[in-house]
Order: sequence, then structure tokens, then C-alpha cells
Amino acid sequence: MGEQVRSTPPGAVLPGDQHPERYRRGLDPDPLAGQNHGAHATGEMEPSAYDVKDTHHLWNGLSDADLKQLPVLPEGTRLEQGGAYFDLNDPNRGEFKAMGNMEAGPEHRFVAKSAVPYPLWNALIGVETPERLNVTDER
Repeated sequence: MGEQVRSTPPGAVLPGDQHPERYRRGLDPDPLAGQNHGAHATGEMEPSAYDVKDTHHLWNGLSDADLKQLPVLPEGTRLEQGGAYFDLNDPNRGEFKAMGNMEAGPEHRFVAKSAVPYPLWNALIGVETPERLNVTDER
């Protein structure tokens, strides 16, 4: 019967709007799935590597202050397509670029490059050049 459809600006389509209201939940239960909003889409703060106790043993070369600067993406968080990430649980993988269908699983401790100070990021990925680590060579 006279079903009202949300109005949108000309040319803009909201996820799920292609279906009538009464069918949306069945036809598209998660209309935002696959969209690349990145790590901070919900506005929630991630725990840091300092809060994830199993990272202390693997990354014992980093200070507590450094670990507190490494926000770990919670399980189920979609990675931003094209974004650079590092898995604290798999350092041999190195820095990688995410694809749009990737998300953090229980076996991952992903850290987004965009959320980490560059000297700390360089230390994570194994850069040893003092200039890139903000370390002065005192002789």
C-alpha cells in the first residue's frame, strides 16, 4: 500500500534504499557491509597493544609507552581498502595493503599505519635507519 520511501538528494542512493522498507531487512540485512569506512567508523577507541597482554612477550623490545601508541583493531573490524596495516601476531608478513573484503579476525592483531607515529611504524616494519626512527646518533 502507500509505502513511503526516504527522499535522497538527486543522484545519491543510501544503502538499502533500492528495496521497499518492508523487505529491506530480509533482502539486505547488513547494507553497510563492504563499505570502506576504515577503522574509526564507529568512533570507538581500540585497545592498544599494551592492553593486549600476549603482545608484551612478542614485542618485548618495545617500551610500554610504545605499546600504548599501537591501537589494535578489534575482531570483526573491516580494514580500509588500500590502507597499510601490520599484524603484530605475524611480523614476518610485514606491512601489507588491505583489500576491501578484509577484516580483523581472532588470530590477528592488526595495527593501521595511519594511527601510528611514523618512527614507531618504521620500528615495527624493521627500518633500522636512525633518521627514520627519530634516534640521534650520539658519539
